[in-house]
Amino acid sequence: MKKRTILLTVVALFAASALSFASDDALIGTWKLNEAKSKIGAGMGKNSTVTYAAVGDSIKVTIDGVDAAGKPTHSEWTGKIDGKDYPLTGDAASDTRSYKAMGARTYAVTQKKGGKTTLSGTVTVSADGKTRTVEISGMDSMGMKMSMTAVYDKQ
Repeated sequence: MKKRTILLTVVALFAASALSFASDDALIGTWKLNEAKSKIGAGMGKNSTVTYAAVGDSIKVTIDGVDAAGKPTHSEWTGKIDGKDYPLTGDAASDTRSYKAMGARTYAVTQKKGGKTTLSGTVTVSADGKTRTVEISGMDSMGMKMSMTAVYDKQ
């Protein structure tokens, strides 16, 4: 259960990092998971819809999905793409996220619980701004390695 929650949280982090490209309005809006193009393991939760909004000089990311048991999930993160940790709500498996720009359309994301890194990865936005690919890896709550790739289409 924690593994799935962590994965959902990380996907949200990646989505938020993409929004750090604040000058590009194509990143702001709603993105939907494209399950056919994604590689999400059996028994993992899914972030179905991710919405990004500019809030002052920060980005707010709202994520809705389902956990491994099919129960609804909801989390929110507001912060800047500056490599610093910012708190999030709605995710018991993590308490902070940080985002850092790694190029024009690629961002590094790190998720932590109690100061310890639990997941990391990248989000890459396509040149046309219509697709975002999130790749994460880390350890689940049982200490097992896990990874996933989630592809989102702009709505």
